Amino acid sequence: MSDHPTEKTLAELAPPAYECRACGYIYDPSQGDSKNNISKGIIFEELPAQWRCPVCGAGKGIFLNIGAKNAPSGFSENLNYGFGVNRLTPNQKNLLIFGSLALGFLFLLSLYGLQ
Repeated sequence: MSDHPTEKTLAELAPPAYECRACGYIYDPSQGDSKNNISKGIIFEELPAQWRCPVCGAGKGIFLNIGAKNAPSGFSENLNYGFGVNRLTPNQKNLLIFGSLALGFLFLLSLYGLQ
């Protein structure tokens, strides 16, 4: 149809985090692994073959790609629009939305206390 390459979001461009299926440890490339002397910025694929989970000792094969953490979910050219909401990560957006709904519900319930 179109010869244009598909544009990727910032979350797709960010290095993914990996979770150990045995214990739940999450290897985040932005934090590295201080216990095994892995510096920040080393992506999971670049870890040595003998690297093991610092919590349970499982090998690299048991880790599951869970996607990027702490990366905005939109496109880079859209980050400056809105009230700064476009710069929020998906978890922060969920907290904002559901937190606002909870506050609204509590406000509605407080109206019943009025005489």
